[in-house]
Amino acid sequence: MVARRVVLIAALLAGLFALGGRGFGQEFPTGPITFVVAFPPGGSIDVVMRAMAPKLQERLGKPVVIENRVGAGGNIAAVAVASAPPDGHTLLAPASSLAANPTLIRHMPFDTLKDLQPIALLFRTPLALVVHPSVQAKSVSELIALLKQKPGEITFGHSGAGAAIFLAAELFQSMTGTKMNGIGYRGAPPALNDVMAGHVALMFADAGSVVGHINAGRVRALGVSSTARVPALPDVPTIAESGVPGFDAVGWTMICAPSATPKPVIDRLHAELKAAAATPDVRDVIVRIGTIPVDSPPPAELQKFLASEIDRWGGLIARAGLARTE
Repeated sequence: MVARRVVLIAALLAGLFALGGRGFGQEFPTGPITFVVAFPPGGSIDVVMRAMAPKLQERLGKPVVIENRVGAGGNIAAVAVASAPPDGHTLLAPASSLAANPTLIRHMPFDTLKDLQPIALLFRTPLALVVHPSVQAKSVSELIALLKQKPGEITFGHSGAGAAIFLAAELFQSMTGTKMNGIGYRGAPPALNDVMAGHVALMFADAGSVVGHINAGRVRALGVSSTARVPALPDVPTIAESGVPGFDAVGWTMICAPSATPKPVIDRLHAELKAAAATPDVRDVIVRIGTIPVDSPPPAELQKFLASEIDRWGGLIARAGLARTE
């Protein structure tokens, strides 16, 4: 009799715990959800998140707010989310600089892998290697020859040491045995403006942001950084097929939450973000701005992906001898 009572109590408790877990996931969200975007309004991340916001608001039944917190290569936004209550209501929309900062920044105010939990990968951002029309090189191979003739003399624009457009240039130099002179700007748009004005010779730029300038002849595209050609630039070869085998430098954007966020909330957000990103309206925006839609892997796989990206770019930064910043 006693044994039977113990079994019944155990079964009742198990049922209550199961209901509690489901209830927690079902109760979420209890208030507005804020996506902290690590870069200024008008960039690819901001544009996609603002397109997704009404879809997510409809699916989650709560207001969805986009908040831009710019600075420190995305670290200001990341710190805000890493230190936020782990309830799923404050989320991070970073760029791939999230993987470079642990190596670049001497005193990181948080541990990327321990303090943040990836939820969903939204899109990848291929880059275009563009030059001012006055640059003599008409192809990647010609550019490599020119760089070797003038080591350290030819300039490239970038938006900071952790940015994808900077890391792509560093990878290009590393893989081709060339040396350029990097010129930093407060964002990619002013760097591109100086390339178009002829003040800087070249840069890697988000492919979507330069299609119009390429078509208008303001810059010339020599190659794209992805392993496959970009639909928006079908006639531009990949850098890998243009004499630099294995070249692959594509930015990405994934949504992250504070690491202690409960699994039911993470799973709910993963499902809702995937569904919103797959809607025709949002997918059209992602393609139109030159980025590549992604069918996001589950959160556990994304954690491994983030760790591998930290190792990959950290190794490049170390080999390039880039000084850590404070």
